[in-house]
Formats: sequence, C-alpha cells, structure tokens
Amino acid sequence: MEIYPSINIYGKELKTCCEDPKTGFFRNGLCDTCSDDFGVHTVCILATEKFLTFSQAAGNDLSTPHPEFGFPGLKPGDHWCLCATRWNEAYEKGMAPPVFLESTHKETLKLVDLNILQQFVLN
Repeated sequence: MEIYPSINIYGKELKTCCEDPKTGFFRNGLCDTCSDDFGVHTVCILATEKFLTFSQAAGNDLSTPHPEFGFPGLKPGDHWCLCATRWNEAYEKGMAPPVFLESTHKETLKLVDLNILQQFVLN
C-alpha cells in the first residue's frame, strides 16, 4: 500500500478535517489517502441536513450510528472526509455540501475540478 503525502489542493500541508467524529480513511482526522483507498475519502465537508438526506436517499446513510465500526453517525454541522466521487455525485444533483479546501487532499483534483470546488469553499 502506497500512502500519499499529506498535501492539500493548494500544495501545502493538509490541515485536520475533524477529530470528533474521527474522520478519514485512516481515521486520523485528516483526509489522507493511499492506493488502497478506492473510495478516495479526500474531500473535507461540512455536513448539512440537505446533503445528509440526499446521501441517505442515494444509498450512503451517513446519519445512522454504527458503533460496531466506531461510527457515531453524522449530524448537520459535523466535518467529514467524504469520497470525492460521492461529492461529485452530490454536486451533479445540486446537493453538494460546503468544503474546507485546506483540509481537502490534492488527490481530489484527479476527480473533481478545482473551479467547481471553489464554488463551495468554507475556511
């Protein structure tokens, strides 16, 4: 498994996305990624009610807790490392959540255009 450097879309050090709940492919609070991360969990988002409802309807229920996996379930206001393809799907349906670009991994740019991401930026 190749672990990619912790670099954000600006080419700088990747900032923490969220510690509570622990997020990221590695559950280290960062939207780090590696060659084994087929979902590309690299977009740091602000969960909104609109997005969580959309995601559940699309078959990716992020609201329901799964304690067996240490997942408390997301609620509006939580930060989370979302799959780049899921973010893009939400964007195409008009449901994309806001993003924190300093906490979004540069690998995201292989799947989502920077100009599109910048329309949803939070800092």
